[in-house]
Amino acid sequence: MQRPESHSVQILPPDQYNYQLVANVHPPDWHNPQPQSKYNLVVIGAGTAGLVTAAGAAGLGAKVALVERHLMGGDCLNVGCVPSKALIRASRTAAEVRRASEFGVSTNDGVQVDFGAVMERMRRLRAEISPNDSASRFRELGVDVFLGQASFIAPDKVQVGDAVLRFSKAAICTGARAVALPIPGLEEAGYLTNETVFSLTELPARLAVIGGGPIGSEMAQSFARFGAEVTLIEQAGQVLVREDDDAAAIVQQSMTDDGVQFLFNARITGISRHGNERRISVECGTERHELAVDAILLSVGRAPNVDGLGLETAGVDYDRRSGVRVDDRLRTTNRRIFAAGDIASKYKFTHAADFLARIVIQNALFMGRAKASSLTIPWCTYTDPELAHVGLSDKHAAEQGVAIRTFRQDLADVDRAILDGETAGFVKIHVEQASDKIVGATVVAAHAGDMISEITVAMTRGVGLKSLASVIHPYPTQAEAIRRVGDAYNRTRLTPTVKRLFKKWLAWTR
Repeated sequence: MQRPESHSVQILPPDQYNYQLVANVHPPDWHNPQPQSKYNLVVIGAGTAGLVTAAGAAGLGAKVALVERHLMGGDCLNVGCVPSKALIRASRTAAEVRRASEFGVSTNDGVQVDFGAVMERMRRLRAEISPNDSASRFRELGVDVFLGQASFIAPDKVQVGDAVLRFSKAAICTGARAVALPIPGLEEAGYLTNETVFSLTELPARLAVIGGGPIGSEMAQSFARFGAEVTLIEQAGQVLVREDDDAAAIVQQSMTDDGVQFLFNARITGISRHGNERRISVECGTERHELAVDAILLSVGRAPNVDGLGLETAGVDYDRRSGVRVDDRLRTTNRRIFAAGDIASKYKFTHAADFLARIVIQNALFMGRAKASSLTIPWCTYTDPELAHVGLSDKHAAEQGVAIRTFRQDLADVDRAILDGETAGFVKIHVEQASDKIVGATVVAAHAGDMISEITVAMTRGVGLKSLASVIHPYPTQAEAIRRVGDAYNRTRLTPTVKRLFKKWLAWTR
């Protein structure tokens, strides 16, 4: 048995839940196994893509080694999906209590958010989930787990500490990390990213969020609901610029209602620190703003983790911005080596990494021909309301020259949404110009992430929009909006000619 290169990992704050987390996903007393003579598959990185690849391959009987230099579970468990959704749920509860009087429920004492308790709950739940991604679990699955830095030393060899792992195939699943901006004074002032914000134990009274993408929007709204004074700074003219404009506008209005302030078309010219206060100089066109805050959350994108892997030695081509270059079967320029997840995909989502990993298993172990381009990948931004999307938007269809027809159902006309007091939203479905084939959809609703899956199934299985109208939905549900979009499409099939012929048929059959 060999010890990892560095087996001491600290997660702040140092409490029982973080100790439990580390004990599972980077055990301080872990001993790396003696490497086997040759592995069918060596997986580098134990985030979602790496875990799915390793578990799936081992379950098929392959000899698998899994290497992780930091925390198993990757971003999703430790600094991404799991902790962020715990905070989002707590913030939604606070917002619901503030609205209680709308439903005839009295809250005489108002809303008091114990931010320390919110964060402790997050840490407790994260620790409870962590055994699923633990080193001991994967050892039980038959995977040789190595903790330490992996580096290719040959086209078919990886070194971890003193251990050399020979392989027939390998998979690079090292993910991505938060990137910084070259803003004067930013490093000196100090800032948070998704990798450090979940270590907070006290609520910043004033928070600046730089970047209005999904993570920035989710956290800005959540911290505002916790009671922070939040200003979101975005270089574009709105939040969520990659999404449907109508959908982003609804989310932005909801954030405004929660107290988030915005500086759009913004350029940060400098940041300085004065004691515990950060001062941010911002230009918005001809206007200049001086913003004083207690903390800065930077959320401006992700950079692939390509450093230190010895990719040149392995003959693996890569780019520092887009990551490892792969073909449609997820093969790198070294045909022995594949890549999946954030390191090689523009879809930086946990569920995308999961299904890309399944393609790696098929193609690496079975000489399969599965293609990443065959996947229909939905995504969701977990603001309130949520914004979910799959396929083309009307904006992207126009950019690609794809002729579409769009059908929309506003939640303001859906009974369950009215009863829930959640009428700000819609279901919008795009079909090919000459058929009912669904090419994309956007849903804005309280639980849009759940609703989008029905449309994703339809797209994946070739079910047209007219067929969705025949699917019986329980009444009353907000998902009924999807069926009503199908009804709207079917009404367009009843052309004047069809109506005239139908009237003749009715007259003849009397």
